[in-house]
Amino acid sequence: MNVLYPIDKKILRSEWSKKNPLPFTSKDIERNFPVQPAAIRQALARLVKAGKLRRIRRGFYERPRAHPLLGQTAPNPLAVVESVMRARGASWEVGGAHAANLLGLSEQVPAQLVIKTTASIPPINLGKALIKFERVTPSRLLGTRGSSRLVIQAIRHLGVKNVSPRVIAQLRAQLKPKTKHELGQLSSGLPRWMQPIILEIAAELVVHERPHQTNTQATRRGI
Repeated sequence: MNVLYPIDKKILRSEWSKKNPLPFTSKDIERNFPVQPAAIRQALARLVKAGKLRRIRRGFYERPRAHPLLGQTAPNPLAVVESVMRARGASWEVGGAHAANLLGLSEQVPAQLVIKTTASIPPINLGKALIKFERVTPSRLLGTRGSSRLVIQAIRHLGVKNVSPRVIAQLRAQLKPKTKHELGQLSSGLPRWMQPIILEIAAELVVHERPHQTNTQATRRGI
């Protein structure tokens, strides 16, 4: 029979009270409860053994989630990434292939989630999902969060030849005005070939000819 200590119950109440909890670390618990670190580690070990918490990797835990048909679900890779990056205080962004999939521009699900970051972090294996961290310099990151970052990463991944009118129309239809505004502001700092594409998506202007665009490409796009 599993016995829950008072600190165990406090940790569970804290995590179950969150609507969309991210994976957390023992240091997160230490900030919330004035208890000795050793007692926190022992409590987390007990809760993992009892099946109340799931250990993702050393120092990272999450509340298990059950599906009525599939049973216990696997950890959300992006939630794990966000938790790891928050703990490291590192800048990061998802790779282009995953960004294109998240935006519905590609049906191909990448075999691994590639994260570009300023930190050096070993891969994380989540069973069927592998998170790989690619270390880059701060200048390689866009320095923005949310949908605008996903759009830029996806366009960079697709390349100029694969950004069709259908892709632009799809993004213009699904993006919120705030995201379009952010894209317009960020466009000037992007590579030259991306700038007219991003501005088309942001609907700030209609581009009739892209730099270095061939006649064949222009004909295909109906220009």
